[in-house]
Formats: sequence, structure tokens, C-alpha cells
Amino acid sequence: MVLCKLLGMGIQMKRLLIKYASEITLKGLNRRMFEDILVRNIKDRIGKEHRVEKESGRMYIDTVSSELASRLAKVFGIISVAEAEVVEKSIEGFAAAAIEQLKQKPQISTFKVETKRADKKFPMESMEISRRVGGEILKNIEGLKVDVHKPQCVVNIEVRDKGYVYTDELKGVGGMPYKSSGRGVLLLSGGIDSPVAGYMMARRGMELTGVYYHSHPYTSERAKEKVIELARKLSQFTGRIRLFVVPFTRIQMEIMEKCREDELTIVMRRFMMQVAEEIARRDNAMCLITGESLGQVASQTLESMFVTNSDLAMPVFRPLIGMDKVDIMDIARRIDTYETSILPYEDCCTVFVPKHPKTRPKLEEIRRSAALLSVNELILEAADNAELIVAEILE
Repeated sequence: MVLCKLLGMGIQMKRLLIKYASEITLKGLNRRMFEDILVRNIKDRIGKEHRVEKESGRMYIDTVSSELASRLAKVFGIISVAEAEVVEKSIEGFAAAAIEQLKQKPQISTFKVETKRADKKFPMESMEISRRVGGEILKNIEGLKVDVHKPQCVVNIEVRDKGYVYTDELKGVGGMPYKSSGRGVLLLSGGIDSPVAGYMMARRGMELTGVYYHSHPYTSERAKEKVIELARKLSQFTGRIRLFVVPFTRIQMEIMEKCREDELTIVMRRFMMQVAEEIARRDNAMCLITGESLGQVASQTLESMFVTNSDLAMPVFRPLIGMDKVDIMDIARRIDTYETSILPYEDCCTVFVPKHPKTRPKLEEIRRSAALLSVNELILEAADNAELIVAEILE
């Protein structure tokens, strides 16, 4: 009799309930700007025909599908997406939906109820709502027990302008809304590190423009396609990425002809940064991003990075600087770039590696070597002849 009465309480409809980062809600007078960027990113990902409603730390979409939810879970700024039932704001309404959802999970033996009461006019406090709904669940489903520490299932109740009940929540990537923190140029190689670095900066809201250095005929078209595929993998989270493929053969041949062998790597890295900076200026970007990790290879010692940065005007962000390779690989696997990164197609950095590169270069010595080259001419020629490719995954 109790169950029949409860199930008679109206479940009105289902909605996708989107939780976004609490960091956004703390932005004060700028909060609305960040929320509007997030809404725009959501519509870019799932289609502008979908209406997105905002309400105090939550967003709602009336169209419910697992395909939409999985897309939303990859939008930066979103911490979770749930398929929630919209119910009458009463113990009976909450309990009816909770019981129905738990009945769809016969494998579950333990649960707990968590309530968030955003509507402070509702006459019961959160703990009381959870206790009473939990009691109704125990009355109506045999074999279930409450476990507040390690439950197999959490029944979530949110009391807002409407009542919401859900048990399944898809974890999002979190972070800040993409394009809310300016634009940076990512030096994207075919390796494991640089896509992870791009992901980490994009997760903080930075819009990415990619730069890849291609040394035809020493690096193959497959190496180029590999990097384009890595940009596509990143576009799962960012939307389309503009990738500049820079012809780098002439620069490398000039360096090999005129510079000492042990200085090849550091002089080449300086050119890469300077060409990227030139492209960044043209693209209205304000920084460079690399996948360098301190001490990982010869060009990533503190002295090498100091020399590499020395003649740049823009800041260089290195989000992986304090991470070890295992941690970086774990992230690469999570964002689905690892398997592409380990494909055996060499990039221009690996083709022209000296046997004994300098690990502690001196700035004045490297500047003297670079002075043997037509630096400005080579930088402008490389930037002028860069090929623009738009990379995206079509869903």
C-alpha cells in the first residue's frame, strides 16, 4: 500500500542536470561572463537547438540522452552530468523517484541518501530529508541496507525551484570554461608530453593554437598526420583546433651547416620558440606552451630552458615542469592521446639529434652561434609559409 501510494506521486519529467566548477561560482562580478562562456561551449558541443537553463551552480537541459551526457562530460568547466528525475517537492515525491531508480539496480545491496537543499523555504533541512527518504526506501525494497561510508549507490536529492532525484552521475573533466583565459600557442610534437601540456592549459580555460615543425623530406607525411590526429584528439575537449604546420627543413640545414654539433639542439629549440612567438603575435595569442619536464632530456635542463627563453618577449608556460613521465603517461592514456603518441614516426627533433648535446649551454656562446645565421629572415620565412590545418573530431 505504501509503495503504491508513493509511486502515485508524480514524476514530471527527466532533465540533464549539469554541475559546474565551484571555482566559477566564486568569480564575483565576473561570474556571469564565465557562465555565459560555458553555456556557449555547451551549445557548440551538443547543438545550438538545445536550451540551457542556469540556476545557482547548476545548468539544465531538457533533452535526455546518454550520448549528450558523454559529450557534456568532456566540456571544460563541467564536473558532472546526471540524468535527473524532476519530481514534486515533497518526501513522497523524492521517495517515489528514489525507489523506482533503485529498483532498476537489483545488484545493489547498500545505499545512502544525500540531499542539497538550495530552496531554504522548504520546511525540512537536508539531514531530515535524507533520513525520511532513506526510511521510505527501506520500507519498500527488501534486502537494502544503509551504508553512509562506502555505499554501492548514492541517491542524490536536490531541492531547488523543482525537486531532482538521481542515482547515476557521469564525472566531467572539470576545470575552467574553454576560451575564458586567453589564447596560447602550443608547440605540438608527435610525442607524449605536448598534447598533455595542451590539455592541461585548455582545462584552465586557455584557447589553443597548435604549431608543428615539419622537416620534409626528413620527416614523413605519416609523422605530420600523427600530429594532426593528436590535435583531433585534443579537439574532443576544446572543439576545433587551428594547427600551423611550419616548414623547418631550411632552418635545420642552416644550423647543421653553421653551428657546432653539440649546440644543434639548443639553437634549434630557440628557433622553434621564436617562430612560435611570431605566429602567436599574428594569431593574437599571448603566450607559448610546451611539454617540457625539468631534466627529462638534454634540452630540458634549467640552463637549456633559460637559454631557450632568453630572447622571447612572451611568457612560456610549462604545465608538466614538475611531473615525472609515469604521471604524464597516465594523463595521456586518460585523454586518449597515448596510443597515437607512441606511433613510431619520427619528428624533426629526433631526426637531427647530436650524439653529445650540450646540457648546460651558456647564453653568450649560443647567441654567438645563432649570429652566424640570418635569424630574422629564417623566422619570418617559416611563419609566412606555415600551412594552416583545422583539426576536429566530427561527432
